[in-house]
Amino acid sequence: MVGSTAGAAASHKAGTPAEDYLCGRIRRAEQALMGHHEAVLRGHGLTMTQYTVLLALSAEPDLSGAQLARACGVTQQTMATVLTGLHKKDLITRTPSPAHAKVLLTSLTDQGRTVLDNAYQEVIVLERALARAFAPEEHAALCALLERATSVLTEQTPRRP
Repeated sequence: MVGSTAGAAASHKAGTPAEDYLCGRIRRAEQALMGHHEAVLRGHGLTMTQYTVLLALSAEPDLSGAQLARACGVTQQTMATVLTGLHKKDLITRTPSPAHAKVLLTSLTDQGRTVLDNAYQEVIVLERALARAFAPEEHAALCALLERATSVLTEQTPRRP
């Protein structure tokens, strides 16, 4: 690890611009993606996290706040705020779990499904444009490379004790 850090420092001192680093390129791609999605979703009155919750609930209804927090990669406190906002917009319902009275299960309302479907129709346009930008074998290779990069990023992330 020290050797790789020393190599990066030497490369930086040698004048390699930060934008040539792979992590910087991944970050710029992620920022462009998020910027696009946020602009599209704003037109539907949604944040990216709210959209992700609606997507998760469309795939599997009756999820708890803790399950949704894990699925969306946010804290339970953040999810509680997100769910409150979605409930106020009548996009979700929350009902007590038959197994655990203190646990609320969340499902889409008809209005929530309509909002999700409308937002999805705009979000999928970018996915299709990206797919068309690559030959099928390039698309498959890019997906595999991104999966590998994600694995390395996850493995290198320090864990909290």
